[in-house]
Amino acid sequence: MRHRTGFLAPLYYDELRPDHAPARSVVLVHGGSVTGACYLSTPDGRPGWAHTFAEHGYRVLVPDWPGTGRSTSLPPDEVTGEVVCAALGALLEAQDGPVVLVVHSMSGPFGFRLTATHGDRIAALVALAPGPPGDIQPEPTVLDETENDVEIQGLALRWRLPKHGLWWPSDAFARAKMIGASTRFPADAVASYSRQLGPIPAGLLAQRQNLRGSQLRGAGRFDGKPVLVLTGDRDTDHPRAADGATAEWLSAHGAEVTYRFLDDPEHTGNGHMLMSEDNSEALAELVIGWLDGVS
Repeated sequence: MRHRTGFLAPLYYDELRPDHAPARSVVLVHGGSVTGACYLSTPDGRPGWAHTFAEHGYRVLVPDWPGTGRSTSLPPDEVTGEVVCAALGALLEAQDGPVVLVVHSMSGPFGFRLTATHGDRIAALVALAPGPPGDIQPEPTVLDETENDVEIQGLALRWRLPKHGLWWPSDAFARAKMIGASTRFPADAVASYSRQLGPIPAGLLAQRQNLRGSQLRGAGRFDGKPVLVLTGDRDTDHPRAADGATAEWLSAHGAEVTYRFLDDPEHTGNGHMLMSEDNSEALAELVIGWLDGVS
């Protein structure tokens, strides 16, 4: 099923239902340069995480951020993290009960903000290689700035960000950031995957990089909320210590945190796109097993 809502900013989402009455619902939120489609199928054509969750009895909602993917009626310069969180928060409020919220990468701070503001609507949070909240993310070094763009040094990558409109990913970005040092990304799909990546609203990307302290802050009490932070050991931009600091911040604010850095023999080799790699189904099963243990 496909839906378009009028929640504050237009929000498109897919809905998958299990064969029987669902035990609970999960909302799968994508990261930057991709859409919710990353959860529907893998780059090499296998069923994605959404189908695995539905097979395990979940009702699955897969939105596209306002201003991206199939929710593109909002002009890019009007898209901010606050706008995305408002639309996602309204989606959470429209559900019959609390949901499992899964966020990835650039949507990590959205998940932290929503857990602070809509904690009663979130049963558990799963943060896949999450960007850190503005509470702990350092500001990047500005290397160069013009009237139209600004160049910064991030944790692992150098970025030239436009000040307005859209930022378009390059093939080099796809290979360095999205695939990186992964040994799990389907080799035959690298070139086609790179061509399928989409743009990010400029202001939203500047927030993700915490340019001039603009990243969303998630400060609040998480009061025992179950949170799983899951990171691949070959993720170029998410070393163990970086996501470990995010896990520590969550714990300090009251969350019950499990941090899994995937360097055990069964799961090693994963990069940034955990839902797209050759062991994606096993990773979805890992998340579902964790949810079974905290429900």
